[in-house]
Amino acid sequence: MSLDAAIHSLKQGEFVLLHDSAGRENEIDMVVAAELITPEHVARMRQHAGGLLCLAIDNGFGKSLGLRYMHDILSDTFEENSKDMIMGLAPYGDHPTFSISINHYQTYTGITDNDRALTIKELSKLHDIESPKNKFVSSFKTPGHVPLLIASNDLLLKRQGHTEMSIYLTQLAGLKPVTAICEMMDADTYSALSVEKASKYAKQNGIPLLDGKELVEYAKVH
Repeated sequence: MSLDAAIHSLKQGEFVLLHDSAGRENEIDMVVAAELITPEHVARMRQHAGGLLCLAIDNGFGKSLGLRYMHDILSDTFEENSKDMIMGLAPYGDHPTFSISINHYQTYTGITDNDRALTIKELSKLHDIESPKNKFVSSFKTPGHVPLLIASNDLLLKRQGHTEMSIYLTQLAGLKPVTAICEMMDADTYSALSVEKASKYAKQNGIPLLDGKELVEYAKVH
């Protein structure tokens, strides 16, 4: 079962390739548990995926850090005649999950593989501490080079994006609900990598490729 393989891979600190669905973004993301990330993971996502490397967190964790969705922040700050710029729903029907972007205070530029791995790992460490907001405010700077994504409160019941799917996967694996995700791009077609090419990459590199439909069906039953 590919779900079992994906859970095992995450626990081992390895990648999972996650396809949402043909009727949605129809994209494949490289996913790794944030608490186990290394600079090598960041380098591989940069080289082999090439999309935007983001840090996904579960909704409760986001609230404990005092975070809000970026579209809500902008709605409060933009002038009335500029609010048409704010994305409400994406073309595929979902609201964006972006919040602020961050760097850990010990980073330099924030964009190197070392810096981004540090930011991601240090943020994951806050999940298990009491009242993490003070530590978050004192340890991270914004704007930075790691965009934060906040999963929907009911995960796959409300939104079936890579943010929610990756967080649900970490829960199944018994890991902190914090993930690093990055879309896989195709330099030949200048578009998202196809499922066929992603499947070939997965087989060549021994990485589980999980169909989001399987994850959604599992969630409905369990």
